[in-house]
Amino acid sequence: MAKSVKLADIAAILNVSTVTVSKALSDQKGVSEQMREKIKKLAQEMGYKPPSTVKQGKNKRSYNVGVLISERHFNHYESYYLQVYQMVATKAVDKECFTMLEIINMKDEHEMKMPKLLQEDKVDGLIIIGLLKEDYLSRLEQFIKVPFVCLDFYDKENDCDAVISDSFYGMYKLTNYLFRQGHRKIAYVGTLLYTDSITDRYFGYCKSLLEHGQRVREDWVIPDRSMETGDVRSGDALVLPSEMPTAFVCNCDLTAGVLVEKLKKAGYRVPEDVSVVGFDNYLYPSICSLGITTYEIDIKEMARKTINKLLKKMSGENYKSGIHIVDGHMVLKESVKRLEE
Repeated sequence: MAKSVKLADIAAILNVSTVTVSKALSDQKGVSEQMREKIKKLAQEMGYKPPSTVKQGKNKRSYNVGVLISERHFNHYESYYLQVYQMVATKAVDKECFTMLEIINMKDEHEMKMPKLLQEDKVDGLIIIGLLKEDYLSRLEQFIKVPFVCLDFYDKENDCDAVISDSFYGMYKLTNYLFRQGHRKIAYVGTLLYTDSITDRYFGYCKSLLEHGQRVREDWVIPDRSMETGDVRSGDALVLPSEMPTAFVCNCDLTAGVLVEKLKKAGYRVPEDVSVVGFDNYLYPSICSLGITTYEIDIKEMARKTINKLLKKMSGENYKSGIHIVDGHMVLKESVKRLEE
């Protein structure tokens, strides 16, 4: 029996990525017309059959996966979510699925306009990456008629399937690390309730403080962004406290980078005068040259879990519903100084 042709086989011959092949064959943007024609011609010559054709004999549907991300998550170098999408697209291609990305602009969120992918019935399943406005998300979930999974957030109002990083224990471990380095005056930087992950990380910070006999000081819980736009990079929402701690734990690396630059402008040296840790282990371009100690999120595993969970839902297989938490690990860099006891 002849071996079925896969997207990776076509990609290898043309020296392009499997994501590019997937986009070309599903007529998505991001591929030149010349390359699109080359890919389609080669696919036909090699006898490539799309997932719908291959799976018909097994009574399975074609799997076209829609991906939704809010425009807010791309503002001011928020390209972390682009990396998450690319990993999802790669894992989808591994399963012979096509992905279609739609970015929900802030105007559509405010006006409660539903995504075109859903209005035009283009997808068999859906992945929502990053939190949407609460009222929009609630309306969206009522509108969705296909299986869906939330990635990097969960809906606290309604039961839904989600894959998230270990925000609580990740930040708990980071704060514990600062205590082991001799720090006792530790502040948290993040706008509480903007996202569940920021709030969960705050509670991990609180748990560590409690266990080390320290209280949470209100003036050391410092907002980092606008509740409306989510803008972090401008640094406008981030105000240094009048009494400085010896260390800051930041809800993400972008905030940590912005904080480091703000501290430098105020005359503080990192880590000589004050230590800083972040979360994600994602380097934002031109934000900060200092290596920031952080908690690395396992994006690859989160993407794999999300695709597998969605495929099981679409095919009607038995699966465990609910929230799946993916562990990460600490990455020690140069932004923390050990204090003498």
